[in-house]
Amino acid sequence: MDQSATDSPSEWILDVVARWEGDLVRYARHLVGDAERARDVVQDTFLKLCQQDRGQLDGHLVEWLFTVCRNGALDVRRKEQRMTTMTLDAVQDSAGFDPQPEDVAEQRDETIYVLRLMTDLPANQQEVLRLKFQHSLSYREISSITGLSETNVGFLIHVGIKRLRERLSEFGAR
Repeated sequence: MDQSATDSPSEWILDVVARWEGDLVRYARHLVGDAERARDVVQDTFLKLCQQDRGQLDGHLVEWLFTVCRNGALDVRRKEQRMTTMTLDAVQDSAGFDPQPEDVAEQRDETIYVLRLMTDLPANQQEVLRLKFQHSLSYREISSITGLSETNVGFLIHVGIKRLRERLSEFGAR
């Protein structure tokens, strides 16, 4: 986040919340499967941000936010001792997809199909694909968030895209 050093801490926090809250809630929702719990995880993330020294976060704020959010979401899942699958509606909400009116029907069908295909991928492939394409994060940022090597992130993205393409070509052949 490109903030001036003269911003007060509260202004800086408000700017960070305004910029990243939606992305973090969508990401956390994917991990915990529920919007309300996702908002709680993100709220905890921002509370932890308030306790951090801003200078220590310069240059890697985004990675820090997503890492803390991810860890909080995984803690919630562990406490509940169950994995929750996100509903198709929640996936569509998190996609941030805004098609042109004349393409709505075709794009909706394709989007629903791709999102269904995504649920067939392993969880780690789903996660890196979402971070890359929904949140526009770099391999390095994804690596920092997930704890995977950049090479592994690239491999998971490559394999996930390849698998989706194969399945989409089957869809096109119908």
